[in-house]
Amino acid sequence: MKKSVLTAAFATLALGVVFAAPASAAGVSACLITKTDTNPFFVKMKEGATAKAKELGVTLKSYAGKIDGDSESQVAAIETCIADGAKGILLTASDTKGIVPAVQEARKAGLLVIALDTPLDPIDAADATFATDNLLAGELIGKWAAATLGDKAKSAKIALLNLTPAQPSVDVLRNQGFMKGFGIDVGDITRIGDEKDPRIVGNDVTNGNEEGGRTAMENLLQKDPTINVVHTINEPAAAGAYEALKAVGKEKDVLIVSVDGGCPGVKNVKEGIIGATSQQYPLLMASLGIEAIKKFADTGEKPKPTAGKNFFDTGVALVTDKPAKGVPSIDTKEGTAKCWG
Repeated sequence: MKKSVLTAAFATLALGVVFAAPASAAGVSACLITKTDTNPFFVKMKEGATAKAKELGVTLKSYAGKIDGDSESQVAAIETCIADGAKGILLTASDTKGIVPAVQEARKAGLLVIALDTPLDPIDAADATFATDNLLAGELIGKWAAATLGDKAKSAKIALLNLTPAQPSVDVLRNQGFMKGFGIDVGDITRIGDEKDPRIVGNDVTNGNEEGGRTAMENLLQKDPTINVVHTINEPAAAGAYEALKAVGKEKDVLIVSVDGGCPGVKNVKEGIIGATSQQYPLLMASLGIEAIKKFADTGEKPKPTAGKNFFDTGVALVTDKPAKGVPSIDTKEGTAKCWG
């Protein structure tokens, strides 16, 4: 945070930041900072923020890293937003711990900082969090996988395809939620990888994209070719995992579960590539975030969390065409009507 504003601005541009056209020429200004601008989840988030900003007369600038995990560009973007006099920031953090000092500087400067999708660590480092209950999203796919396997769940061979080595909160919550739902003792629920259940073949990282999912799946298949359950951080990673399995003729022998609910992912559920996915709603997160910044600018009021939770819950639904007893779900027809991307 010691670099000059000018340096920060040039660093931001050099690191692949993408600027959206201003939603309005005047009025309150806001920033949207996402992990990437290519993942359909963040594309839809940007669409939701842009549409709501235009509706409310908010000038919006949008920033993104080159890849999931590119925290440096996010820090530079926060510095630029402070220098530009923005009233608020919507942030999906790549490094939920490492970005906290930059967030603190923004809040000291009077900006409202709202975490979208990915809670900061600690969660109260942001003024508010609008997100899926990611632990519940993981639990739903874990319960579904265990119920679908039945007695075979006791001897499952599980691969866990996560996000990045930094273990951002969204990664930890989905991973640990899946294992809780599957019936695995998670040990320290704030960490990935300390479980001792023999059914776990291993964890690998994917950077949340298809290429990473393919590579991680290949790595874990080398460790144990009998893997029959795969949990993935998101649907692009799931698509990559499927391609790796297909390359060795095992695509019909493995149950893949994921989280996102984008239209390509729901289509993959319909086609049997993914068994089930937990659907979340990024457009809603972003539009509510813009509304909150506008209200803060007008009244000074900050958003409140959902009753009984430390964040505002934007909802989650399990999508599958093979419902399991005791696990609430919607089918792909309903999932398609609600999907994004």
